[in-house]
This record gives sequence, C-alpha cells and structure tokens, in this order.
Amino acid sequence: MLRYFAYSEVKIAKLPRPLPSRCYHSKKGVWGYKPIAQREFQVAEDVRASRNSQANVYRFVEAFRQHGHKLAAVNPISIRTSKEELQELSPAFYGLQTQETVRTAGLLSGPQVAQNVAQLEQLLKDIYCGGSASAEFSYVEDIEEREWLARNFETLDQQQLENSERCEIAELLIKSQAWDNFMALKFPTVKRYGGEGAESMLAFFWQLLRDSVQANIEHVVLAMPHRGRTPLQAALLNMRPAKVFRKLSGASEFTEDIEAMSDVISHFHVSEQLEILGKKLNFSMVRNPSHLEAANPVAMGKTRSKQQARGEAAFGNGGQPFGQHVLNVILHGDAAFAGQGINQECLNMAYVPHFEVGGSLHLIVNNQVGFTTPGDRGRSTAYTSDLAKTIQAPVFHVNGDDPEALARITNLAFRYQREFRKDIFIDLNCFRRWGHNELDDPTFTNPLVYKIVHQRESVPDLYAQQLAKKQVLSESRAKEMRDEYMKYLGEELALAPSYQPPLSYFEKQWKDLQLAPSAQLTYWDTGLDYSLLHYIGQQSVTVPEDFNIHPHLLKTHVNARRKKLENGVKIDWSTAEALAIGSLMYQGHNVRISGEDVGRGTFSHRHAMLVDQQSNEMFIPLNSMEGGNGGKLELAHSILSEEAVLGFEYGMAIDNPNNLIIWEAQFGDFANGAQIIIDAFIVSGETKWMESNALVMLLPHGYDGAASEHSSCRIERFLQLCDSKETSADGDSVNVHIVNPTTPAQYYHVLRRQLARNFRKPLVVVAPKTLLRLPAATSSHEDFQPGTLFHNVLGDTTAKPEQVRKVILCSGKHYYNLAAERDNRQAYDTAIVRLESLCPFPSQELQAQLAQYGNVQSFVWSQEEHRNMGAWTFVRPRFENLIGQQLHYCGRCEAPTPATGIGKVHKREVDEIVAAPFEL
Repeated sequence: MLRYFAYSEVKIAKLPRPLPSRCYHSKKGVWGYKPIAQREFQVAEDVRASRNSQANVYRFVEAFRQHGHKLAAVNPISIRTSKEELQELSPAFYGLQTQETVRTAGLLSGPQVAQNVAQLEQLLKDIYCGGSASAEFSYVEDIEEREWLARNFETLDQQQLENSERCEIAELLIKSQAWDNFMALKFPTVKRYGGEGAESMLAFFWQLLRDSVQANIEHVVLAMPHRGRTPLQAALLNMRPAKVFRKLSGASEFTEDIEAMSDVISHFHVSEQLEILGKKLNFSMVRNPSHLEAANPVAMGKTRSKQQARGEAAFGNGGQPFGQHVLNVILHGDAAFAGQGINQECLNMAYVPHFEVGGSLHLIVNNQVGFTTPGDRGRSTAYTSDLAKTIQAPVFHVNGDDPEALARITNLAFRYQREFRKDIFIDLNCFRRWGHNELDDPTFTNPLVYKIVHQRESVPDLYAQQLAKKQVLSESRAKEMRDEYMKYLGEELALAPSYQPPLSYFEKQWKDLQLAPSAQLTYWDTGLDYSLLHYIGQQSVTVPEDFNIHPHLLKTHVNARRKKLENGVKIDWSTAEALAIGSLMYQGHNVRISGEDVGRGTFSHRHAMLVDQQSNEMFIPLNSMEGGNGGKLELAHSILSEEAVLGFEYGMAIDNPNNLIIWEAQFGDFANGAQIIIDAFIVSGETKWMESNALVMLLPHGYDGAASEHSSCRIERFLQLCDSKETSADGDSVNVHIVNPTTPAQYYHVLRRQLARNFRKPLVVVAPKTLLRLPAATSSHEDFQPGTLFHNVLGDTTAKPEQVRKVILCSGKHYYNLAAERDNRQAYDTAIVRLESLCPFPSQELQAQLAQYGNVQSFVWSQEEHRNMGAWTFVRPRFENLIGQQLHYCGRCEAPTPATGIGKVHKREVDEIVAAPFEL
C-alpha cells in the first residue's frame, strides 16, 4: 500500500545553510508575509567519505541522475526506431572498468547492492532509464532537496499497491472509458473532449485524494482544462451524469428561474465534500474558459483566499509555510503549458510574498500534440515541462500506460510538496485517441503517430489485461464494472428530462448575498461619523516613535494629512481612499491591494506602507489601528504582469465576498495585458457560471501629454463588454459597474459600496492621475457623514437653472478643464453635468437633473478622448433613446491610437476640445 510519508527514514544531521537572497522590506513580517526560519541540512559525514573515496563512481551515479531521463521509455506511442546512447552514461567516460569493485553505501539509496561497476550500471539503468518513470532534478540548487529526491526516487519501487487498490484504480479507468464510449454512442456529434488515451490521470487523482486526507489537508483547489474533465467529475468527484445529459438536451445547468447564459459541458465544475478513507475532504474545481491555462492563477488566488480564511501561515501566528490545510493542484495541457505565457507568470509568482500558496502540485497531461501540431514543433525545448526549471521545480516523466507508476510518482510528488512547500511537476506522457475533438481526423497531419494509436489497445483495457494475468482482476469482473457503469449512465440519461439541478451558488460564505436587482438602481448609505473617520485617518499616518520616516513624506504626506483631517476640508484622493479602506477594516473586512508599486502608488500618492530610512523595515500604519473588528490590509506588490496577477485577484474575489480585493494597473492601458481574464472571467463569470465577484480594478486614465501608452484605460472596451441596454433603463444587474468619479468623496463611497450591498458586482474605476493633487478636486468632511452616498450623476451647483441654454455632459477629470473654461468665458448660461457612473447608465437620475433646465436649447457630450474612443458611442444612443434629446459631440476626432506624442499637437488639441463645447 502506498503511504503518505515514510517517516522511518534515517534523519540526517542538519546545519544552517543560506537560502537565495530575497530582499523584502520586513524582517519582522507584515500581514500576508512572515519570514520562515531557514532549514538546516548537512550531508552525513560517512556519506561524504564514501563519495570522496569513490569520486569517479559518484560522478557516474550523478550522471544517471542528470541524464538518465533521456533514455527512459516513457512515451507510449513513440515512433522512434533507433535506440539512443549517451557517452555521459558510459563507465569509460569516467575512467571506470566494468569489473572494478564499488561500494554503493552513500552513493545509492535502497536495499539494492552492486559489487562492481557493471552491476552498478545495470542498477542505475533500471532505476533511471528502465521503468515507466524518469526524473529531472539535477538543476535544483538546494542540496537537501536533491538528496531527498534522489533518495526517494531510488526507493520508489519499494512502494507497491495492494490488490484491492489496483482494482480501485482499474475501476476508475474503466469508468472513464465507459463514459467516453457512452457519450460517443448517445451523443455522436458532441465535442466532448474526453479522456481517451489519458485515462491514467484517474490514478493521479485517486492517489492525490488519499494522500491529502492522510496529510490532514482540508481543501484541494484544482485548475484543469477541458480534456478529460467530465469523465473525472462523473467517475470520482460526485457529479451526476444527468446534469450533463440534461445540458445536452438543450437545457441550462441552472434552475429555470435563473437567467444565465451558461456554458458548455467541458467547462462544468464541481465543489464537493468528498469522503476519502473515512475522512471528509473539500474539493473545488475552478471554472475554466476555453482560453487554455487562464484558470491557473484563479486557482492560486482561490487557494490563498482559503488559506487566509483559515488563518494559515502569515495570516495567523506565522512560523509555518502556506499550504498547511489547503492544497493547490493544477493540470496543464502539453502544448498550452509550453506555449501560453501565463504559465511563466504563474511560476514567477509561486514564491513571491503575498502570492505564495505553499507550492502547487502540477500534472501535465501530455497528449504530444497541440491542436494538430506535433509536440516537438510546439516548443523550442526538449520537454513540454521545461518551463518548470525556471523555478527549479523537479519534474517526473511517466508513461501513461502504467497507472501504478503514476500513482507512485503522485505519492512522491505529494510528499515533496508537503516537505518543502514548493512546486513540483508530473509529465504524464499519453495520447489522444481522436483528434483535437472527437469529430476531428488527426491522420490528416499526424499519420504515423495515429497509425500506432489506432492499432493499440486502450489504457484501461491494457491495465485490466495486466491485472487479469496477475489474477488480481478477472476479465469477467472487469466486464461487470463496465456494464454496471454503462447501466448507471443509461439510467441517468433516462432521468435527465426530470432532473433538477441543485442550487450551486450563494452557499456557504455567500449565503447572505443574492443577485443584483434587474429593474432598479439601488442606493446605499456609505457615510460614517466623521469622528470615527478622523480617528482612522490619523491612524493611517501614525508610526512608532522610533520609526525613521522619510523627511519629505513627513511633511507632504503625514503632517499634511493630519492638517486636512483636523480642518475637515481639502481632503484629497489618497486620504479618502485611506478612510474607505480603514473604515472597512474597522468594520471587520480584510482589504487587499495588488499591483505594481501599490504601497507607494504609481504617482507617489498612496503611501499606505512606509519604509524606515535606517532599517529598511516596512510599516503599514492601518494594520496597527486599535479598536474595531480587526480587519487587515494586505499590500501585494506584484510581479510585472497583468494577466496572471489579475487572475489571481479574481480567484480571491470569487472565494470570499467579505473581503475587498483591489487590483491597480500601473497605468490604465496596462489592463490590455489581462484582457483574457477580463473577458473570460470578470465580466462574464456571473452569466456563464453564476459566480459573482466584487473585484475592483483601478485604471489610471487621463490625457496629460503622455502619448499613446499612458493616456487611456480604454473606457470604450469596458463599455463594449457591459450588457447595459440602449433602449431601456438599467438596473444594478448589469454585469460590470464602470465609474469615473471626480471627487475623493465619490471614490470613498464607491469603494465602501462594494461591500455594503447585498450583492456583488465587479467595479472598474477610471482612476485619476492629475486629480490626485488638483486643489479643486477635494472634498470636505460633510461629504463623508452618515446619510451620504455615491452619486451616479453630479449636477451643476453653479449655473442658475432658468438661465441655462446649453448643457454639457462629461465624465471624469475633463470636467475641471470645462469648469475652468466656463469661468474664463463667464458662460453662465451653460450647465455642466457629470456622469460619475457610466454603467449602469443612470437614466432616471440624469432625467431628474436635466428636468430643472426648462430653457435649454442644446445638449453636448464633451470628452478628451478621440471620437472612436471614450464613452461617446456608449452615451449617445442611451441619451437619445432614454432622455429623448439629440446629443452633439465635442472632442478629439477619430484616431488609430489614444494620444499624440507631439507636445505642440497635444496642447493644440487640449485648447480646441475645451473651447469647442462653448462655441458650438
């Protein structure tokens, strides 16, 4: 029987050893990151002596550890006919004679003994080249890890399954095959993306689940692509086949009262409490789109959120690494793992503070073809798994025809992950029996490979035959297993028309929430007593007496904020943000801000973290705030990535609705790099999967002469992604809320509103740059008091309604330029109305504001963006259809890029677009 961990191993003497230098602004630790004590290790003296006395023999052994994988027979459909030889694996290469006496003590692990070099060579070939599994770990820098991996891989064959366990694995493989056969029979035209050729992955999950409960894992979070997903769910993860069959009949996977657009069966997920070896294990499979590998950072974020909820590691008392009770598992496709850049981003995040999850366990389902491209033409490396070497993650290559070898390797990989809390990979070499999908013909492009595939037995049949020969599982019993499962599937198919999907949303931590109302916009009092906000604001700039703060920040940030708070006026953007975040923390919510340089802020405005100028120690003032319900602030300085980081934050947001998760782009258009996450998850996750989120995206935007790449957050793209209606009023149920606030108080209220409402919606904030320090763009304490709230529309408080002949509508910072121009012209017959909320479109509030202008003659939309960008094409049809008035355009003309890079042209454009609305 495979066991979780062989604790009977001899303990090796340990000494302190240096780790790769990790520069971080805290030796003490902060919320979400605490240093872990260094491990101690030293190779035992007798082992070193043995290796030193047989230096060339030891080099020979190390050569097999480094190169043996190149000769291992792990490809079940290899078309190579010649047998490769490596000079590095020849005894003569090291000056050794075949009959030369050797002592294996200290060189090899396990009971095997070799008397001479010839015997040693055969022993090494059997271990590293001759079985169904091979290993790559020589590039791992840490000597303790290398010793551990060699010791455990070399003793792998000592672990054998019991016959009853072999039968359990065989039954899972048979069920997987039966599922695909049943689907082919009953739904021959469906692209099901079955697991045929990769059925051995069921052995991976069988072993993983058993190891997890024995290691006291409470929750496994899985990211997995579409191939083999449904047979796994049906055979092992408690998914009712009737759910799939009902879907294939044309119905939704949700109850009839839910207006969800739903998704295809290969994107189904499960969230179940399994019973494994008599113990409970929570198992969550995150939703996946067809964008391969995009779900991986989502699973990482969801894992970290669950670790936070359990108070693991740096979210608790510290001292322990992450992953004590929650394990992240990721399945990859071979071509996608090598080809999709998001994998490099995820691996680069693996050990970064505030993104680490205690190491992930990876399985690459290596079909050896990507769509129709042969594997060796889909990458520049020898193996599809070579990207793992960038973070020194060990890799085991396994022949998919040997499910028992996969189970043993899974156990070994699991033990490594638990011991070192690092990522580790299994490369499962298998095949696709059919093409990219079951309706494809792969012989068009890969005739030789598919000649082998079509002539060979299936993996389940091969394994059943092997067990029959060993008298472990009779042929008749294997047939019974198949027939029983086919009968069960037939019964489920018959039940499909009457099957009612169970509620799979707004449960557990989401139980107090609901869908947003579709017929109305709701309003939420997000104000607080100013005495409390004053306290929170003071705490946001309070540091220990011995803290050496930067003198410039002491003057311009700390003392300036204190003065503003005392006077209750000229409250700026960063102060309002601190009040919003601090008050949510005071109420017991945790807040996380993620992105590049978020502690300081791109524009050096936030300074939510301060760094001691003498010790380099980081301090986050709000986390030392006394009183309240104990919420904490996590500042997650991210790698220079958008797609994986935003996916990670989405994973945290969908897991816990009581935390505020904020992602800030360094500049708004950097969100372009995360478009897959935005399209496939954030704005569509609720209608596809009934999965809500309150993720906030801060996207700095504004035309300040910075040319194309730092001017626009591409408002028009987000507006195109929303499901706001052009001909009827919006409710809160629109898929994404998009705001362009013009005052700090508005920003404060919209952040607090995210958690105040009884529903959750993603929020895009068109964030400011110049407004951060613009004296006119400030708020007073009255704007934060109880009874105040976020206003979707800000009316004009300057113009007298009876004198108004023209109304200019605008959004965002452009308002201040227009207001200044009106004052210069003394054009007080013009009112300026701000759309603070673009989506949902506030038609009723806008009507109420415009109703006071009985003598108006024209309505103008003014924007600083080009005509084919910004909000113009979104606002115009809604204004004309719902308000019933013609709307004229004033702004830049059409252009292929957001902004000019010529200073003189930029200034001329600014003068023109500000003057044009008043001269129209």
